[in-house]
Amino acid sequence: MLISSYNNKGLKDVLIIQLKNCNIENQLTERKGNITKIYEKKSGKVIGYNLFNASDVLDLSENGPVTLTEEQVELLNELLKENNWEDTLTVDNSPKFVVGYVKECEPLADSDHLNVTKIEIDKEEIVQIVCGAGNIQAGQKVVVAKRGAIMPDGLVIWPGELRGVKSNGMVCSAKELGLQQTSKGILVLDESEETGRPFTV
Repeated sequence: MLISSYNNKGLKDVLIIQLKNCNIENQLTERKGNITKIYEKKSGKVIGYNLFNASDVLDLSENGPVTLTEEQVELLNELLKENNWEDTLTVDNSPKFVVGYVKECEPLADSDHLNVTKIEIDKEEIVQIVCGAGNIQAGQKVVVAKRGAIMPDGLVIWPGELRGVKSNGMVCSAKELGLQQTSKGILVLDESEETGRPFTV
């Protein structure tokens, strides 16, 4: 998973690359040239990179989330290699917001509002998502933010757990998608919507 965003205002020409989620107190950094590597203290696993003076290497014009091309990722890999880092970045341009079909919806034990859902997001690909919306139920077509999605407010969707139950994505409300909210809870789509179809945010 590769999540990238560009900041040419507050951080002045910095490309931020996230590969996984990690609490800041568990992070260490190492800088070589214009690249800072962020990694986990214990495991040494790479969390991400910050590329300073990014516009010297890449053509980036907009602030916020960016979708890197294969050519841009290859340039970044060359920079890593030049700095004697053996890590390799890979492109992931799959849609992060898709139409999902709620196959199962069961109350979460010891909770008065959470449900554990099984949602089909592509051909036979099913994810488990814990959802707190009061209007979710089996048989609905909904909008799913997959892991790696960046919400309009900047929130990144990571795999996680709620009350010990794994949750891999988020079922979205209209407000969370930056749309006008006309009713409480998640956005329920017409049943004719195609499962797995990208949803434009």
